[in-house]
Amino acid sequence: MTEPLVARATPLLELLYPGRGPEVAEQLATLVATYAPAISEQGPRTAPDHRTVLLITYADAVDPRDGGTPLATLHRTLTQHVGDLVTDVHLLPMFPSTSDDGFAVSDHSRLDPQLGSWADVAGLSTGYRLMFDFVANHVSASHPWVHAALAGEPGAAAHFTTFDPGFDTNRVIRPRTSPLFHDYPRSDGSPLTLWTTFSADQVDLNFADPATLLDLTEVLLSYLARGASSIRLDAIGFIWKTSGTTCMHLPETHAVVKLWRLVVDQVRPGVQIVTETNVPQAENLSYFGAGTDEAHQVYQFALPPLVLHTFVSGSVRALTDWADQIAPVSASATYLNFLASHDGIGMRPAQGLLSARDQEALVLRVVENGGLVSMKSNRDGTQDVYELNISYLDALASPSELGRPELVACKALAAHAILLSLIGIPAIYYHSLFGSAGDPEAAHHSGIARRINRAHLDEDRLAEEVSTDPRRRSVLTGLKQLLDARRGQPAFSPYSPQHVERLDDRVFALRRGEGASEVRCLVNVTDQVVDLPDVSGYDVVGGARHDGVRLPPYGYVWLTTGA
Repeated sequence: MTEPLVARATPLLELLYPGRGPEVAEQLATLVATYAPAISEQGPRTAPDHRTVLLITYADAVDPRDGGTPLATLHRTLTQHVGDLVTDVHLLPMFPSTSDDGFAVSDHSRLDPQLGSWADVAGLSTGYRLMFDFVANHVSASHPWVHAALAGEPGAAAHFTTFDPGFDTNRVIRPRTSPLFHDYPRSDGSPLTLWTTFSADQVDLNFADPATLLDLTEVLLSYLARGASSIRLDAIGFIWKTSGTTCMHLPETHAVVKLWRLVVDQVRPGVQIVTETNVPQAENLSYFGAGTDEAHQVYQFALPPLVLHTFVSGSVRALTDWADQIAPVSASATYLNFLASHDGIGMRPAQGLLSARDQEALVLRVVENGGLVSMKSNRDGTQDVYELNISYLDALASPSELGRPELVACKALAAHAILLSLIGIPAIYYHSLFGSAGDPEAAHHSGIARRINRAHLDEDRLAEEVSTDPRRRSVLTGLKQLLDARRGQPAFSPYSPQHVERLDDRVFALRRGEGASEVRCLVNVTDQVVDLPDVSGYDVVGGARHDGVRLPPYGYVWLTTGA
């Protein structure tokens, strides 16, 4: 194992650390060899297929009854209400953290004891493949590495990017309005000024230091040893800093992702490397590399604003134009499709896809429905909308429709019928799965806009409401019907082609797969009845034969040529 890894890693490490590539490659190989036995005990990771559906959730998404652990409660809740209709679970950061709901990690090596134990994680993995969140760009200001740097320990400050007056930051892209640098008091009282992309409590790591890269690679290996089947690289586009550049998506950043792909392919083939980059489409898709050497999956950040626009405008044109450009990547790489997540609806990916007027309409819809708007700073001192913070289901409805739970559910199911039809792997947020409304009080009380869509669910109350609450019941029942129908259709392989059709501006239409297994997907995005007299087939969702299709408002069908 060691010699092939050294040979393949050396060119990447030479790009990162000129003149030191072979040396660092040997250190990397030694580290990998240390973890390889524990990782091999996890067994092979099966490849994603047409049955693969990911659930995005916090480990403590459901408050337990009777003092149980949140992780065990999550497992019980999924088993009871979802079963095997979901195959993979993305556990958002579950490590000790000081802010940002887990994304300011203070110790990558421990599970947060308030969530449960590693035995609970292992128990969850008996029913679901698990995606671990790897917060690699930054650590909490309370992390031991920060404390060591402030104490003046030799070499400790190299973990971080310190302020350099000669470093040109004029082109740096900012996702926040907070300062790029913050001061932290050394033990002698003098300030240590460190790069902070996201907040004062999230201190960026310095990948230009080889020891930092190796330390973080050890974190990744430890996750594999704990049973992770997928690794989500949070905010990965920011990890490398070069003076005079945007400090986004630099060649060195891609080299690190390729290096980690190389490592996981070596020690546990099939493990999925997933990149999270909330940026315009071309930048986002660059993380596929050559299609076989970088990310296995890339988030489709353009999809949430495009689908929302589709329902707000009542036209599929923008979504259809975009989907028409989305093609298979390779036999081992594909897209991760989602509508909602723990974050807001990112607006940067809408650039070039939606007009300024269309984007303004989305902002207006969100504000009218009680949502919030988060901003980012531009290089010229101005600010732009960065993301919209709201429950996705609330955003789909007009203000007058929010009080009509059955209609909210209809629109939610139509939007998810689009999500589940597209090439790639579908990911459903836990609040979308259970039909949740937003929690504006949590956002206002905390001052954190994203908490509008991060509420905890009560286990007993949820168990009651999925039967009695019309919105929860209709959404969950409808999604389970869609998921059950989907897993029986090989055409929905994440790697099979899609062919967009332009039948009517009110209907999103595409074909998945080829030949006898092909599925034709049609979704009405309006409150009008749409007749398609020339379309026929057997609807695998509704179980009826159609000779000519009449789509009711927000209706959908998945048609095959079968009986």
